[in-house]
Amino acid sequence: MRKEHKIRVGISIGDLNGIGPEIIIKALEDKRMMDFYTPVIFASIKTMSFFKNHLQSDINFHGVDHFNQIIDSRVNVYNVWKEQVEINFGEESKTIGGYAIKSLERAVAALKNDEIDVLVTAPINKHNIQSESFKFPGHTDYIAKELNGKSLMFMVTDNLKVGLLTDHVPVKDVSSAITVELIEEKINIIYNSLIKDFKTSRPKIAVLGINPHAGDNGVIGNEDDNLLRPVLHKFQEKGMLVYGPYAADSFFGSNNYKNFDAVVATYHDQGLIPFKTISFGEGVNYTAGLNKVRTSPDHGTAYEIAGKNIADDSSFKQAIFTALKIFKNRTEHEKLSKNPLKTPKK
Repeated sequence: MRKEHKIRVGISIGDLNGIGPEIIIKALEDKRMMDFYTPVIFASIKTMSFFKNHLQSDINFHGVDHFNQIIDSRVNVYNVWKEQVEINFGEESKTIGGYAIKSLERAVAALKNDEIDVLVTAPINKHNIQSESFKFPGHTDYIAKELNGKSLMFMVTDNLKVGLLTDHVPVKDVSSAITVELIEEKINIIYNSLIKDFKTSRPKIAVLGINPHAGDNGVIGNEDDNLLRPVLHKFQEKGMLVYGPYAADSFFGSNNYKNFDAVVATYHDQGLIPFKTISFGEGVNYTAGLNKVRTSPDHGTAYEIAGKNIADDSSFKQAIFTALKIFKNRTEHEKLSKNPLKTPKK
């Protein structure tokens, strides 16, 4: 067990040719941030020094080869590799994808071993990370395999939270991928996350329809009537505030989402298009349902602006603070659950 310390935020470097290193440095330049946590970047001191010089930043890094060398109130860089890496901003590269995975794998191992407390992942390129040893469509699938629990992509801000029944699934396969078991699993994950991770005492959840107009009473498909409605009715019978299915085309524009603690979208773009339209730059991708906390910003590698020192670090900074908030809320919930108030003996 480690001695008492500030919460350690592990940071995987993401695609080195993208904006990941830039937004990491910008987010950590404010020394006051170190009052709240201790960052640990998984990369190398050589690589991070290159970005520091390129961005003309005055940030100071503390290179470490072992976790017992980490110093609170410093920006620690855990050396995952030693060699100099050639950076070509905006260029997709298998070699660079390999470094992104090296960083991710070491960071996840540290998370599993309690060497860091939470993990924030910088953006990767889903294509250039593929290899014989790494065949996952993204961060979430790999992290879910390595950690305990069932994962769910949960896009969150203070005012809007959207969970997905299916995430990186082709549209043509969405309907067949949705089952009774999947609906129950994902809604339960969201419900429990709202309670444990976001301190919502009695969650109220909206579920969007699978088909346009939620099927229009079977005129546009019957999945909503035959699949979704019966499952939602079961939740309601248990006293859970789970409602729907709602027609997705008007749900956000009418501001109906403001009446709920979370919204369940049936597929990726149904949920993420309105989420990013309403919350872009403030949103955070949280992997709910696992035994550890992982967040990331709500954007990608942004090759088109990489290396130009114009990337906005708002979402990455928010990802850090959201991870800290969830970690604290979850820790508090676990303590309260372990020590319930005992009923005095008569």
